[in-house]
Amino acid sequence: AAKALGAIASSRAPFVSRGDDSGTHRKEMGLWDKAGISPGGRWYLAVGQGMGASLMVAEEKQAYILADRGTYLAYMDKTGLEVLVEGDESLFNPYGVMAVSPARWPHVEYDLAMAYIAWITSVEGQRIIRDYTVGGKPLFIPLAVP
Repeated sequence: AAKALGAIASSRAPFVSRGDDSGTHRKEMGLWDKAGISPGGRWYLAVGQGMGASLMVAEEKQAYILADRGTYLAYMDKTGLEVLVEGDESLFNPYGVMAVSPARWPHVEYDLAMAYIAWITSVEGQRIIRDYTVGGKPLFIPLAVP
């Protein structure tokens, strides 16, 4: 991913950034840092918008963009944008699940939380996560049970 950003920067190809201090924007800035690049100039468009609006700007400008998979899949039919880089560990955005401590928060439904955690990390729960698609493409990659 950092190598791809280096190629974008060196060619001054248009790049759309959310520019909104969101998690995706922070991930992007970390990748630029990893590439040793401080993005800026006319080719770098920080739009200060959410992911959907930023994808539409990237479509309009025929620009590169770092997008989360869920929003990209939701907007896939509205744009001609294609995924060019994926699978790089630096792009991973793992989700986790944990119960709130009943020692600290005695009112929580700890038993229900633990039942939910057991289910979502079970073979069945992980299969449902793996098989969930948007536009025929998987949204999540299960990690507890592949």
